[in-house]
Amino acid sequence: MKQIEQTPDLLNRLQEFEVFRQIDPKALQWLIDQSEYVLYEIDEFLFRPGNPSDYMLILVDGVCSVEFQQKGEMQLAGTWEKGDVTGVLPFSRMKEAKAYGRVLEPCYVLKLHREHFTEMVNQSFELTQALVAVMTDRVRDYTELRLQNEKLMSLGKLSAGLAHELNNPAAAMVRNADELHKRQHQTPERFKAIMTMRVTPEQTDQVNEVLFSKMENIQGIELPLLERESRKDDICDWLYDQGLTDGDDIADTLVDFGFELEDCEKIAEIVEGKDLAPIFWWLESSLTLEKLVVEIKESAGRIATLIQAVKSYSHMDRGSAPVPTDIHDGLKSTIVMLKHKFKQKDIQLEKDLDFNVPKVNANPGELNQVWTNIIDNALDAMQQKGTLHITTRADHRFVRVDITDSGSGIPEENMAQLFDPFFTTKPIGQGTGMGLDIVKKIVTKHKGDVQVKSKPGETTFTVCLPVGK
Repeated sequence: MKQIEQTPDLLNRLQEFEVFRQIDPKALQWLIDQSEYVLYEIDEFLFRPGNPSDYMLILVDGVCSVEFQQKGEMQLAGTWEKGDVTGVLPFSRMKEAKAYGRVLEPCYVLKLHREHFTEMVNQSFELTQALVAVMTDRVRDYTELRLQNEKLMSLGKLSAGLAHELNNPAAAMVRNADELHKRQHQTPERFKAIMTMRVTPEQTDQVNEVLFSKMENIQGIELPLLERESRKDDICDWLYDQGLTDGDDIADTLVDFGFELEDCEKIAEIVEGKDLAPIFWWLESSLTLEKLVVEIKESAGRIATLIQAVKSYSHMDRGSAPVPTDIHDGLKSTIVMLKHKFKQKDIQLEKDLDFNVPKVNANPGELNQVWTNIIDNALDAMQQKGTLHITTRADHRFVRVDITDSGSGIPEENMAQLFDPFFTTKPIGQGTGMGLDIVKKIVTKHKGDVQVKSKPGETTFTVCLPVGK
C-alpha cells in the first residue's frame, strides 16, 4: 500500500457511484478532502482478521475479494469492485476485521478515518444516511450468508450421519443376500442326500416341531463364553460320534439357536438314527436361511425407519403454516438424525417424557431446527461417555422441554452473549455462532421462551412453548 496524490477527477468519479448519486457535491468534496488516497497492489490486503477497523474504504477503482477461513481453507464470500464501500461505517460498532480483503486488481481507495464521522453528520445528513444504508445492506447480506452457511454446515453434519447410519443396514443386506444366494446353491451331493432321506411324514412333523420351537430364538441365544464353548464341544463331539465329520459349522448354528445335546439326541431318537447327516445339515440350512431372511428384513426396516425420520424431520409433505404439533415427534426424529454422534462419543441418552402433554401450535420443521441446534451443541460439549437427559412436561399454559448435558459447562462470562448472532466458543471453522441465535428467533416467533442454566457437569436448556388453542 502506498499513499498517492489525489486526482482532479475524484469528485466526478464519486458522483458516478450509485451510493453517492443523490449527494450534494460539496459534501462529496468534503469527503475527498478528509480522506487519504492510496493504492493497493495485487495480492496485498485491504484488511486481515484482527486488524483494527478504523477506516471507511471507498473503492475508486479495482477489484478485491472477501475471504474467510473455514476448516483450514479459505472460502470466498464475494468480491468488491469500483464504487463499493467497505470498512467501518458511521454508527457501526465494528472494532476489528473478521475477514481477508485480498486485492485481485490494483485498487485505488479513498480512506476516511472514523474520527471524522461526527463531523460528517454535521456536514451532510444525506451523506451519513446513504452510508448507514450501505451498512444496513451489508449486515443483511452478511447475515443471510452466515445463515446459509449454518444451514449448509448442519446439512453436512446430518448428511454424514445419515450416510453412516444407512451404510450399516445396507451393507448387512448385501452381505446377507450374498450368503443367501450361496446357501440356495449348495452342492448337488447335499441336495441329493435331502431328496433320498428315508423318514416318514410323522417323523418329519416331529423334527419340524423341534425346529420351529428353536426358530423362536431367531435373535440368537446369548450365553457366557465358557458355557457356549462347552455346549458347542458337546454337540460337536456327538455329531462326530454319529459319523458327521464336518460338524463344526452345524454345531455353531445349533448353539446360536439354543440347541442342547438333549435336543440332538431327541432328533436322533425320532428318526431312529437314520439319515442323521442330511437331517442335521437340513436343520442347519433351515435355521441359517431363516436368520438371513430376518436380518435382511430388519435391515430394510431400519432403512425405512431412517427415511421416515428424514421425512418427519424435514416435513416434506407439509406446508409452512403452524399446525397442532406433538413435540415428541420432532424430538424423536432429531435424535434418529443425530444418532451417529451419540455412537461416536458413546453418549448415554436418558428420557423422562410425558406423552400426555398437550400439542403446541407450531411449524414442525422450525421446531426441529431448535432441537437439532440444542442437542448438537450438547453433544459437542461432552467428552466420551457423557449423558444427555431430555425431559418433557406440562408447565401451566406451556409445554416445557429440558435438555441437559454432562459437559464442562458454559463460563459465566459467556452467558450474556450466548444467544447473540455470530457468538461462538467453537474453534474457527467448527461453528458460525448462528445456531442459538436461530433457536432464540424461532422460539420467540412461536411466542415461547428459552433459558439456560449451567454449572460444571450440568448445562440445561429449557424451551417453553405455549399450548395450542
